[in-house]
Formats: sequence, structure tokens, C-alpha cells
Amino acid sequence: MPRTGRPITATVLLAAISLLAGACTGQGGATASDDPKAQVTLNFWHGWSAPGEVKAIEENIARFTKAHPNIKVEVTGNMTDDKINQALRAGGDKAPDVVSSFTTDSVGKFCNSRAFADLNPFLAKSGIDKTKVFPKTLLEYTQFNGNQCTLPLLNDAYGLVYNKTAFADAGITEPPKTWSQFTEVALKLTKPKGDSYERVGLMPTFHGYETTPMRLAAQWSPTYFGADGKSNLAKDPAFAQMLTAQKDLVTKLGGYEKLERFRNTFGDEWSAEHPFHTGQVAMQVDGEWRASMAQEAGVKFEVGTAPLPVPDDRLDDYGKGYLSGTIMGIAGGSKKQNAAWELVKYMTTDTEAVVAFANAIHNVPSTMAALESPALQVTPEFKTFIDIARHPKSNTTPAQADGGTYQLTFQDFAYAVEKGDVADVPAGLAKTDQQIDTDIAKAE
Repeated sequence: MPRTGRPITATVLLAAISLLAGACTGQGGATASDDPKAQVTLNFWHGWSAPGEVKAIEENIARFTKAHPNIKVEVTGNMTDDKINQALRAGGDKAPDVVSSFTTDSVGKFCNSRAFADLNPFLAKSGIDKTKVFPKTLLEYTQFNGNQCTLPLLNDAYGLVYNKTAFADAGITEPPKTWSQFTEVALKLTKPKGDSYERVGLMPTFHGYETTPMRLAAQWSPTYFGADGKSNLAKDPAFAQMLTAQKDLVTKLGGYEKLERFRNTFGDEWSAEHPFHTGQVAMQVDGEWRASMAQEAGVKFEVGTAPLPVPDDRLDDYGKGYLSGTIMGIAGGSKKQNAAWELVKYMTTDTEAVVAFANAIHNVPSTMAALESPALQVTPEFKTFIDIARHPKSNTTPAQADGGTYQLTFQDFAYAVEKGDVADVPAGLAKTDQQIDTDIAKAE
């Protein structure tokens, strides 16, 4: 089960940024002098907690230590970014040397504060051309201003998961490819019940789990920041077009208040009571994990997957989507950075290790070789997300010095738009740009 889709509150994010600003920096990637062949113990912290995830980590570590008998790895799981940041700030022997985080939004701050070491010198010493190992979009969200302070460790691709049985019953023969088709299908699959619903074709509101403004905006190929580094929401028509299209869908499906009342009856996103599992929604914006989770929950219908629809005038782009993922880096204050690099290199670039981990936790591999590996277990439902990850126009949200605060600011504006509280979207976007620019200037 991935964590990259879980929302981060502004309070948590700003607290993390504050802690990172005081994080200790150490020798740095270019000057690491420890002997990677010496006997050493590394502290590795990660966020996974489910038994299957923890087992997969342990198996990868066991393979690593077998190949590197001089390196012992002490593994600590279920670690939040807040705990990681506090430990990095405090330093000392108990602090992590290697860290894995679900929060790609923090990369800009990890890099800018030097809390994580720049991995470019390590890549160079190992003769690794990162542009030939990792897909371009994944490199974009793991670096900031040329500082490659993290590397991708598996990948999440977002698409459409749908109830094929409900589609067949409604006479729908294929998933929608364009936004107008998406709207038509969502309406056709919706079953009213009094002043509520028996089922909605799609829960389109931005509080609906993975249906975030950033996921949907990806289908318009947005540019969040201009060449001058300033926020670009008002200048790029993609944002207003996405917000208008989403608000129109909300209205056509019954309006914000009616949809939100129904959404409040939904079960937990990570439980068997997810509304897609229970038949309360027929289509779900989600990641590669949802189809297998639905099947594990014992659903009585056939599950299908497809890329998210694109705007009507961008049909040639169909197949793309939003990408995110887990990141891995070396603590800037670690005195064991060369040894730490051996672990990071293994877990992020070794094809066998990446494929084994992807197979175990049902995430998309994060290297080009692993994506093509015959050892990768690929079901028809999973292949959709592999293809999205490989699509040349799939995109992500860029790293920034303020972490993900700019995304929260945009998201808050999107909440206001869908509720009908914004009369002038372009003017509102311009004001949002000003707030984002102010926040970034403070972070820098």
C-alpha cells in the first residue's frame, strides 16, 4: 500500500520545513571520506508499516548485506517525516544515515537545506548516468536546482479504476478518453436515491481521496512556474480550464453539497469499505494499488483500469497521467556517506532489487530497466499504470524551496472554486500566484 497519495496538512508541512531549516549538514557527497569496505553499521529509517511491506524491505536488506558483509543495517520502520526531520536536526549516533520518505513534496526543502546530501558526486563516482537509469519525470521530483539529493524508490502512477460490470450493464463498451466522454459516462453510471445516491459514476470533489487538483491538472500538462521562477497559475490556461471542467462535472452530478453529504458516508480509503469496493462509486481516480486492493476485498464485480481522460482538444496525449513516488536519500550529517551510498545505490538502481520490491508491494518500478524486466509481475490491470509511467507526457508537480506549500495553496483555492465561492477564477488564480511567490520567497 503506497503512502504518496495521503494528504499533508499545512501545519504538518510547515513544521517539517521549520525543522529541516535547522538540520545538521555534514561532509557532503563531494567530500565523503569514510571507507565503504570497512565494518560499519548504518541506520536506515523508512515509513512502511504493513507486514508485507516490512517483509519486502527486510528481504531487500538481506540481499544487500549478503553482497556487502561488512555493512550491517539497522532498520527502523513506520517513521513519519516529522520524526525523521527531528532526528536529522538532532544528529548523533542514533540519527538515520539513510532515509526513505513518502513525501516527494519535501524534496525542495531536503535539498535546499542540505538536510540530505547531494547524490550527484556519488552517481559520478559509480559511473551511473542517471538520465539513462531513471525516467525523466522521476528525476524531476527527486532533485531541486540541480541538487539530486534524493533518488526514486518505486513509483506511483495515477489513472482511472472502474467497475467493468457496471459499465457493461449501462451499455458502455470502453473507458472514456476525453473529458466530455468522462462527464457523459459519469452521469450515465450515477444512480440517484431520494435526495442522495445509490451510486455516483465518479466522486469528483477534491476531498475524494486521490482526486486532487494536482492529479487532474496533470491531464492539461500544466506549467506551475515560469522561466522567471514565479508562480504561473494565472498565465497558464491549463489551471483555469481544469478547474472549470471539474466544477462543471460537480454541478452536473448534483452539486457540491449533495455530493459531499454522500461522500461523508464513505469508508476509509485503505480499508475494504472503500466506496469503490462497496459499489458506491463506479469510477475512481487512483493509483496502481487500487485494483489489487479491490480484488483482495472480495468485490463481486470485474475491475478495469485505464489512463485518466484528457481534455477534448488533447486526444493525442491520451495515456499520460500524474506521477509521484517514494524517495531515498543520505542524511547530510552522516559520517558514513560512502557506505550509505552503497545501500542507496543498491535499492534504487539494482534491477533485481527494484523489481523484487515492486512485485512485493504492488508499486510501479522506478528504473527503466526494471520497467522492462521479464521478472516484473504484470497483470492487465497493473500494465495500465506501467504504461502511464512510461508515457512521455506524464508529469508531476515540481520541487520548490517551500516544500509542497504551494500545492496546498493551490488546493485551497480549488476547494473554494468547486464550492462555488469564487466568481472570477482568473483573478483568483492571480491572487493565489501572489501568495505562492510570497511563501517561496520566505522559504528561500
